[in-house]
Amino acid sequence: MDRPGLQQLLADVEAGKVDVIVVYKVDRLTRSLADFARIVDTLDKRGASFVSVTQAFNTTNSMGRLTLNVLLSFAQFEREVTGERIRDKIAASKARGMWMGGVVPLGYAVKERKLVIVPEEAERVRNIFNRYLELGSVYALQAELAAQGIRTKARTFKDGRVYGNMNFSRGALYQMLANRIYLGEITHRDKAYPGEHEGIIDAATFEQVSALLAGNRVIHRHAAHAGHPSLLAGILWDGDGRRMTPNHANKNGTRYRYYISSKDKERLSLPVHRLPAGDIENLIINQLRSHTDANWGTPSPTREVILQYIEKITVHLDRIIIHFVGIDGP
Repeated sequence: MDRPGLQQLLADVEAGKVDVIVVYKVDRLTRSLADFARIVDTLDKRGASFVSVTQAFNTTNSMGRLTLNVLLSFAQFEREVTGERIRDKIAASKARGMWMGGVVPLGYAVKERKLVIVPEEAERVRNIFNRYLELGSVYALQAELAAQGIRTKARTFKDGRVYGNMNFSRGALYQMLANRIYLGEITHRDKAYPGEHEGIIDAATFEQVSALLAGNRVIHRHAAHAGHPSLLAGILWDGDGRRMTPNHANKNGTRYRYYISSKDKERLSLPVHRLPAGDIENLIINQLRSHTDANWGTPSPTREVILQYIEKITVHLDRIIIHFVGIDGP
């Protein structure tokens, strides 16, 4: 129904410009009974009909409508069976470890319908996985990659358009760190199979990254439902020296928390920075965990615990500086 030509045709029907639609075969118009019903309803309202050149019926009489519905039922059945065969073939091919197309991940290229490693890109992938284990935060990893000029894979379409070659988003990094293709596997639905391609990341590193991702998700959920969710209120500043205060937005029934730069009446031209609260809080909690051996008694520290250890946090575009209590310098 989203075909531009069909939409233009239906618009002309609504405008009263069409008396009869002539088609070669009825399944050229649609192979869905539900869509066909909507089209016929539109035609009836405007006193229009359609005729098939190669099929002896039309919608101007009841017998023609009955024949048409029977033919459309078979057309829809054919479409659904074809879809099932294609899905079954894809599932069987992936179970054998075959690459079945899609967006080629960073680190690989496709040759003769198989994934092959691109050495310079593979080294970039290994560095990203290792740095995530060291930093413990996708937010910090994203900032570091942007500062180092490490960008996404550039892809060229058949028409010459170039896509990619941009800074990594957090979503792209999450997807990359969880992609089992880098283990040498092919996934289908919830199952993974040994692939025909060679892996880039060893199993031990991948499992450590997966465990860290899962742990950060637990911390994020805990922080989102804490009694005082804005754990960093009062100690978070942006790189321009403005305090960052808690804020939130509601979208489709979901509450999203942020920290945003306070307005400076003397520097109104400065851009307002906004940070996802869960990401920056997870990063600080991970850093606090690596610098202290204290037993918090909860899965993540409370605001009181954070204030006990951290005096100030300054967020620059390319780095985050944490000033710990009792320690000179960041």
